[in-house]
Amino acid sequence: MFDKPLYDAHLHIIDPRYPLIPNNGYVPPTFTVDDYRERVAALHLNVTGGAVVSGSFQGFDQQYLLAALSALGPGFAGVTQIPANTTDEEIIALHHAGVRAVRFNIQRGGSESIQYLEQLGKRVYDLVKWHVELYVDSRQLPGISTTLHKLPKIVIDHLGLSKAGFKYLLPLVEKGAIVKATGFSRCDFDVVTAMRQITAINPAALVFGTDLPSTRAPKPFALADLELITKNFPLPLAEKICRDNARALYHS
Repeated sequence: MFDKPLYDAHLHIIDPRYPLIPNNGYVPPTFTVDDYRERVAALHLNVTGGAVVSGSFQGFDQQYLLAALSALGPGFAGVTQIPANTTDEEIIALHHAGVRAVRFNIQRGGSESIQYLEQLGKRVYDLVKWHVELYVDSRQLPGISTTLHKLPKIVIDHLGLSKAGFKYLLPLVEKGAIVKATGFSRCDFDVVTAMRQITAINPAALVFGTDLPSTRAPKPFALADLELITKNFPLPLAEKICRDNARALYHS
């Protein structure tokens, strides 16, 4: 059992008190802050902070995210989806509430169009130092690589998802991209090998997250996923992956 403090760099809160938008007919089951706390307690995880990530089914709603961050308290940050016409004042208010990144959901939709990736990504960084998070199949990275190289900081979800595109992910890591060690069952390759390749380039480039409640994933998060990190990497590197790298990323 890995009893060290963890930073959960990727989790979702699904609160039916706030708007949910069907995505291709899918509406996720409820997973409140209390549900999240119960789940990590049942898994005996020592979670001391994390990042609440907006999903495709939440669109541009900020109410659920602000409520979740308020309930979870210090140590937790938000990853939001906002339209390109969001005012500076609105972005600054979200920042003060604990939001630290804007997400573009290329894989599922529900976020702003990718045509605004450069414009919005640069704007939020200049204004409040937010980074950009991308839910994208790595096979699509060549088509947006020119834009990605213009952004100050990017994060790629779920190890980029596909073996066929992984070769396009590694050059981005060399340029400073961060990759989430999350959603392992979503990937079609050996995740330990992939994580080793990423950390060989940059030990600070990998961040762990539970991906709870694992919406639409083939398999939900289990302790075996965490053990793929804790049993295959030296303890100092495992601690960086499971805590320190993400704390630095989210300024938590």
